[in-house]
Amino acid sequence: MRTIVSLLWWFVTLFTTLFVILGGTAAAQSLEGKDAFGDWQRDKPGTIRLIRPRDLPKPGATPSAGNFPHVVPRPAAATPQVPPGFKAELFAEGLSGPRIIRVAPNGDIFVAETRAGRIRVIRAADRAAKPAANEIFASGLHGPFGIAFFPAGDNPQFVYVANTDSVMRFAYRPGDLKASGAPETVVANLPRGGNHTTRDIAFTIDNRRMLVSVGSAGNDGEGLGTAPPGGLEAWSRQHPLGAAWSYEADRAAVLSFDPEGKDQKIFATGIRNCVGLAVQPQSGALWCSTNERDGLGDNLVPDYVTRVSENAFYGWPWFYIGGNEDPRHVGERPDLKDKVTTPDVLLQAHSASLGLTFYQGDNFPAEYRGDAFAAEHGSWNRSKRTGYKVIRIKLKDGVPTGEYEDFVIGFVVNDSEVWGRPVGVAVARDGALLVSEDGNGTIWRVSH
Repeated sequence: MRTIVSLLWWFVTLFTTLFVILGGTAAAQSLEGKDAFGDWQRDKPGTIRLIRPRDLPKPGATPSAGNFPHVVPRPAAATPQVPPGFKAELFAEGLSGPRIIRVAPNGDIFVAETRAGRIRVIRAADRAAKPAANEIFASGLHGPFGIAFFPAGDNPQFVYVANTDSVMRFAYRPGDLKASGAPETVVANLPRGGNHTTRDIAFTIDNRRMLVSVGSAGNDGEGLGTAPPGGLEAWSRQHPLGAAWSYEADRAAVLSFDPEGKDQKIFATGIRNCVGLAVQPQSGALWCSTNERDGLGDNLVPDYVTRVSENAFYGWPWFYIGGNEDPRHVGERPDLKDKVTTPDVLLQAHSASLGLTFYQGDNFPAEYRGDAFAAEHGSWNRSKRTGYKVIRIKLKDGVPTGEYEDFVIGFVVNDSEVWGRPVGVAVARDGALLVSEDGNGTIWRVSH
């Protein structure tokens, strides 16, 4: 009898060990279609979700809800939940609404404190759970969000910052904790005002182009009317496919410049609010983490993470997720119906997908390398709360499979209260994943 018990104990121990080593993949649950919609109570690290265009409900299948979260202080015992084999540690706290975070080549962590109008730099040794230095790099900025180092490599000369209405750059030497001088304005007049004020920034891998995301001014193109000045036919001949006009001109788009801020072009259109902008290291492809429109029900329209092709049109405001016509714009742009690019990875609607990064570190298991992570800020336009987590975007041979996985959860207290709203994700020099949340002003370090 003792021998049997010993054998059983050995098998349990072996299974548990393998489970931890594999990061919990043995217990991963796969949800597809309507089952993948869910809400915060069904979230679990390791759960894989797949939503396809054919899974979407009709507009208005459920009422449109106003369900804003009540942000409360972080409960004393609250810690983000991660898959088995990983751990989440509080890295920094007391920050003023930390948003996008980017890691400099030397390992320093740059943090956009958007509402405070400043960029902070945090320094920590590899595998250190606490910062060794915490300084204000620059202040007096106007809604800073996106941060990029230029040129790529170990010795960038500038830190670029995308404000709400401009792009600036600071002279930079690796190791600088404070800006050495006043910024230089590179782009003086980005579209300003409206609902969406974040601007992210990235450079192509050849350092020749600067890409800047600009969200729409409104929710769904309200007030555009059916035709631009001079007529739709003339407008379409003179502007990129799907380009909007009036107060939405050069918005719901990714703009392209050279590094000096000249040669402005529209790179892609119809992307309602590309909050997180990233360039895939292996392929050089541009990716967007996108907030879609509100007001069509609990499960419309899916947010998404996708590769962005130059000159492509992604639907806003006339269509969504391919050729699905928005009921608020019936018959306005039939010329565009068959020209809409469908996004790669559809997410639960109203998740508010924000920061985006690709994992290139060595701390996580090998199967994570090359995958992407996105921060979900959390819903307000849904009857049952969703988002409030970090997800892993699964790739195979560098190509998205359409699946995403719950990776970091635990920011929701109950149906009405949350303590954390993830915004930024970045890979530390030692391979840990850094996650910022602007509800309680903290940054978390996730390691394996």
